[in-house]
Amino acid sequence: MDKQWKANVYENNRGVFAVFPELCKGCGLCIEKCPTHVIEWSQDLAFNGYPTVEPRIEGCIVCGTCQTVCPDAAIAIYRHDGKNPPAAEPRTTAAPSR
Repeated sequence: MDKQWKANVYENNRGVFAVFPELCKGCGLCIEKCPTHVIEWSQDLAFNGYPTVEPRIEGCIVCGTCQTVCPDAAIAIYRHDGKNPPAAEPRTTAAPSR
């Protein structure tokens, strides 16, 4: 049986930011490395009881840095222009549905 991970999905005019609380361990690397400082702690809890993260999506530039530094693949970034985020090459999957 395949596990279907449920994402918290945020979207702006540039793309989609998806975070998977069941994978996030609350390490904060994405917060530390975000070049626009738009990722913050969420009220939602991760699987281990620590807070997960969420973006202030209006400021997200969908660069993919957060996805790249996440050690647990808990963040996925998708651009509306169909190109992969520069920091996320290569990607072949589609954005999660809401």
